[in-house]
Amino acid sequence: MNRVNFYDKTLETMPHEERLKRKFQQFKEDLKFAYENCSYYKELLGKDFNIEDIKNFEDITQIPITKKSELVSIHKKTEVFGGIVPKNAKLSRIYISPGPIYDPEGKEEDYWKLKSIFVNTGFIPEDRVMITFSFHLVPAGIFCDNALREIGCITIPTGVGNTEIQIETMKNLKVTGYVGTPSFLHLIVKKINESNEYDWERDFNLQLAVVAGEMLPKAMRKELEEDYKITVRQFFATADVGGIAYECQHKCGLHFSEYRLIEVVNPETGKHCSPGEPGELVVSTLNNKTYPLLRFGTGDLVTYEREKCECGRTALRITEILGRVDLVTKVRGMFIHPTQVQEIIRKFEYIEKGKIVVTRENDYDIMTFMVELKEGMEPTETLKENILNALKDILKLRGEVKFVKPGTIKKDDKIIEDQRKWN
Repeated sequence: MNRVNFYDKTLETMPHEERLKRKFQQFKEDLKFAYENCSYYKELLGKDFNIEDIKNFEDITQIPITKKSELVSIHKKTEVFGGIVPKNAKLSRIYISPGPIYDPEGKEEDYWKLKSIFVNTGFIPEDRVMITFSFHLVPAGIFCDNALREIGCITIPTGVGNTEIQIETMKNLKVTGYVGTPSFLHLIVKKINESNEYDWERDFNLQLAVVAGEMLPKAMRKELEEDYKITVRQFFATADVGGIAYECQHKCGLHFSEYRLIEVVNPETGKHCSPGEPGELVVSTLNNKTYPLLRFGTGDLVTYEREKCECGRTALRITEILGRVDLVTKVRGMFIHPTQVQEIIRKFEYIEKGKIVVTRENDYDIMTFMVELKEGMEPTETLKENILNALKDILKLRGEVKFVKPGTIKKDDKIIEDQRKWN
């Protein structure tokens, strides 16, 4: 089955300078609109701002970056969405991401710009696609579902967890496509392989997995593709801006979306990085009158390449995702913020110090809350259960609690410590 597609071949193969000119012109129109209609940008840029001072792509570095790590405090301002949404904007949904961050959705078709990404990663009409991202609070499940149905796919919103139901669904409905995290797919196929009830080649028809939300280890990809004959392609999206990048059949990096203006910026100097130089991924939505996020710092540290891909596309490509610029950390596809960890610590008067440690075992993220109790307090199962419930309520993730001796957590320790290793 042919799963090599172009959503818009003209746009995707145009010369780089022509593409940059088109995107910059739209960015400038968006900036003018945001300055005139959004109080956040009016305050950010100041009353003396002159749009004519932004003459070319390099000039946009004069516009301050709005960092993802700052959105929590921005959204806590008295004005809804911190003044980033124009007062007359027409909304269809509001999602709630960890933080909390409120993510508005406009009424436009393909609002999140994921349709092109799913076409370019290989989905075709009539594919039966199981979506295992959450459909609760966060936008991931719903915005994937919307885009896939617009392509003509039949979607199966299984959501997170319950591997037995996922397996039965995949088998009984002859599912051809999967969207979710790679580790969850790996868990599903391992359970199938370990079971005496199923035979992969006889009972299943999964052909394409388009994955996101976490790193894809090379060994995991190799196993899924060689042992289970599943084509695995990656995409990059956030709950704030939607689709950002995607992988073609050559698997040599993630092509920048044609519907976003994307920069790689040196976090220290604020200047644009050269190919191969690590920098923060900074994204601007284009032609978005609902939630115009301009120069949005995702916090992801990446490198990029500008050479033309063998597929014929000329867009820049993310070649490596190196980690995070800030302490905001993604665990099992969900972001956790330092402020949330501090909220858990403040919630219990018997906690002296605490921090989150993220590790990885058997291709699965393990989140452990390390706790030092105040003098005179003894660890009990009741205390542990109370903290576990707080983790689930505030971080929207299940984790573990480990009581440690006084002095174990140092004053200069990071409140979120990511110890995961990626091959």
